Amino acid sequence: MSLDVPTGLPTPLPLRVDRRVAALRRIAVIPALNEEDSIAGVIAEVHAADPGFEVIVIDDGSTDRTAERAAAAGAHVVSHPFNLGIGGAVQTGLMYARDHGFDVAVQVDADAQHDPAEIERLLVPIVEDRADLVVGSRFLNGRRYKPPFARRVGIKLFAGLVSLIVRQRLTDTTSGFRAMNRRGILLFADDYPHDYPEVEANVLVFKHRLRLAEVPVCMRNRINGASSINVRMSAYYMIKVSLALFVGLFRRPAAPLEER
Repeated sequence: MSLDVPTGLPTPLPLRVDRRVAALRRIAVIPALNEEDSIAGVIAEVHAADPGFEVIVIDDGSTDRTAERAAAAGAHVVSHPFNLGIGGAVQTGLMYARDHGFDVAVQVDADAQHDPAEIERLLVPIVEDRADLVVGSRFLNGRRYKPPFARRVGIKLFAGLVSLIVRQRLTDTTSGFRAMNRRGILLFADDYPHDYPEVEANVLVFKHRLRLAEVPVCMRNRINGASSINVRMSAYYMIKVSLALFVGLFRRPAAPLEER
């Protein structure tokens, strides 16, 4: 793995930021759909945790003031003219990260469920050259997170299924709180699942022989709104993603990762 140190003077950082992290060009990718009530606070928390992070918000066809409030909070904003879904939004952010030479990218949800203070926890396995993609797990080390029953069944099902596929025990394959190095950025900028992408993304990492790790994180309550995944959607989600995983097993990997 090659992580190039950016040229020029480093951005002044609080002492708590790991020097190995501070040496990297880093970006937070925040996909957002109608999150005007929470987006500014999430951006502020990212900057408070590490002022050296650039923040890009992908406004995925919002009909409220998400884009306006994100820009006012200091983020670079890219607005989709219509909704592409979480996968399309994340891929747009990672294409930006690829094209602008970032070394690491962290995906953070716009609804404030992820705690940006834990971003450095995600980056440690990357700077120690132990992983290319790091997923924040809500279930490691006794972390207490109790999703609704239908979602809990789906999480356990996919964790078991993906663990078998990648030959590695995983506990939270649906988590959207994740970090990746340059190799991960290149992979997902070119090829990222679009509907419910997190589960399939873990398998893509395995197929491209990248290294995957989990670290324990906490999940907070949503500031506004409610999840769209109810019992019916959970069943649909499990069937659709299971089929996608099955098809993906027979899909030929793309060419080796390289700079575009």
